Amino acid sequence: MDDVAVRRLAALAQGTRVKIFKALMRAGPDGLAAGVLAERLEVAPNTLSAHLSVLSEADLVSARREGRMRIYAVELEAVSQLLSFLVDDCCQGNPEVCAPIAARSAMSGC
Repeated sequence: MDDVAVRRLAALAQGTRVKIFKALMRAGPDGLAAGVLAERLEVAPNTLSAHLSVLSEADLVSARREGRMRIYAVELEAVSQLLSFLVDDCCQGNPEVCAPIAARSAMSGC
């Protein structure tokens, strides 16, 4: 899992990709059309495509076709795995110390 987590964190280690990822998280499982995403974030379509490719290769987002549109959505299971990876070993085996992180995630709808 270490290699997968590093790949996913590396994909998120760029400002525009973080904005894309957060927009897709807000959109939830329904996702957003690439054109809508580009317009909302004021990102050129070819630049958006390159960033979405990096996020897709890290299995953080997926795409589906709806007519002529490509709809992108966050892979929630991959996000869950990444979050678990980051907090599972919290505080030398005392996961209760990380309870505020879990509570905050629950309140924000994760």
